[in-house]
Amino acid sequence: MKYGKVKNIKTELLSDNWYTLNKVTFDYQREDGSWEEQSRECYDRGNGAAILLYNLDKKTVILTRQFRMPTYVNGNEDGFMVEVCAGILEKGNAEETIKMEVEEETGYQIDNVVKVFESYMSPGSVTEILHFFIGEYQPNMKIGTGGGAEDETENIEVIELTFREALDWMATGKIKDGKTIMLLQWAQINNLLNQKI
Repeated sequence: MKYGKVKNIKTELLSDNWYTLNKVTFDYQREDGSWEEQSRECYDRGNGAAILLYNLDKKTVILTRQFRMPTYVNGNEDGFMVEVCAGILEKGNAEETIKMEVEEETGYQIDNVVKVFESYMSPGSVTEILHFFIGEYQPNMKIGTGGGAEDETENIEVIELTFREALDWMATGKIKDGKTIMLLQWAQINNLLNQKI
């Protein structure tokens, strides 16, 4: 029996201070065919894109380090996170957004990116779909210092690690960011740093 139908959806705006938080009330059909009213909060921050930058010759990856207040208030001692380059989609275009984010955050200007998968990152409360990319960088692609957009107060540090070091950081908890772990594991499973794409 197919179930899980939804009807009578009502949305109430709770906050639009930064992004949008809605309370959604709806009727949900249970497996036995009966209906029950449910209510959930849905946070809409837009969809995003993330990329693992890698260099085959050096067997290295580019990551970023920046302060993340939500992690600080939830026990991350200094609030800093090591992450892959990422950002919210501009005009809905994941590929162009990630190229722009790479240049803003790392100073590298890359032309070719490959989408490897997409994922809902926190489906119980956040609407975001994240598009995951990989892209090869070379030293001659470095055209700026990176650090993030001036008007976004990001203060991003650019980090170049060997792939082995990045995996070690993940194993020891120095990397705790979900999107970064997912891309590093994808690279490891697919033997990315030992083959041509």
